[in-house]
Amino acid sequence: MKVTTIEDFYKEINAKLPEEIGKYIGHFNIFNIPDMLANLKKDNAMPYNRRMYYKISLINGKNKAEYADKIINIDKYALLFGSPKIPYRYEPLDAKQKGKFCVFTDEFLIKSKSGVVLDDLPIFNSGGYPVFKLTKKEYQELAVLFKKMQAEIDSSYAYKYDLIRNYILEIIHFGQKLQPNTALYTAQTASKRITSLFLELLERQFPIESTQQQLKLRSAKDYANRLAVHVNHLNTTLKEVTGNTTTYFIANRITQEAKYLLKQTNWSVSEIAYSLGFDEVAHFSNFFKKQTSFSPNKFRN
Repeated sequence: MKVTTIEDFYKEINAKLPEEIGKYIGHFNIFNIPDMLANLKKDNAMPYNRRMYYKISLINGKNKAEYADKIINIDKYALLFGSPKIPYRYEPLDAKQKGKFCVFTDEFLIKSKSGVVLDDLPIFNSGGYPVFKLTKKEYQELAVLFKKMQAEIDSSYAYKYDLIRNYILEIIHFGQKLQPNTALYTAQTASKRITSLFLELLERQFPIESTQQQLKLRSAKDYANRLAVHVNHLNTTLKEVTGNTTTYFIANRITQEAKYLLKQTNWSVSEIAYSLGFDEVAHFSNFFKKQTSFSPNKFRN
């Protein structure tokens, strides 16, 4: 199955990726559904893929949604949640489509910025309920939040992304309140619990707030030891639940922090390398270039 990146998404809808939107804090954008459908290169059906970004859609129209083993027919109003963990697609079944949707990366809503770990939320769990049929009143309430996000993304307000994060979380909690209580409180499997504990432990290492602070856990083995499981078991579990390895998550989160420190502090590359647990600046430079295609100095400038 193809994995669709945020760059691939913009190609799918025949649109240019805006470089200025969330360039150093992850990506966020919001779209009108009729405009997006008009821009699609092929037909109106989005491909059934695993996507490396999150998507929340507020739909007004007749559609068919497919999530894993679920097929959901939508007659009019619905709220859809998509995450990197679950392949999905939806297909408009008539020409009378209205509504909006937003896309964002995990980097945009990391815990240090939002206070939550996305994959810990019931709405994004693989066994959750990703599609909710809405009443007209519920649709109108959510439309106000999407309208506010649109207004902020178009504004020049310095803290607009903080407001947008709050609106996203409000929409997520709106959806979770629509879930059956049993869906919110089902016991986690051992695999999901280990995954949740790992992601929480990883996020606790950040943010790096001084040049004297250094990451304590750097490798898959470090995390496995802290969680009292074998490193092979941790890797297998994460792969099973999320589709990604321990090393992927660690490298991705270190890269996020490195980007922030390079752009938002005046620390030297050597100090940043030390804080992120690299013994040699060269090792950090090689790592960063592998992850981003840029050297630290070039990214900073």
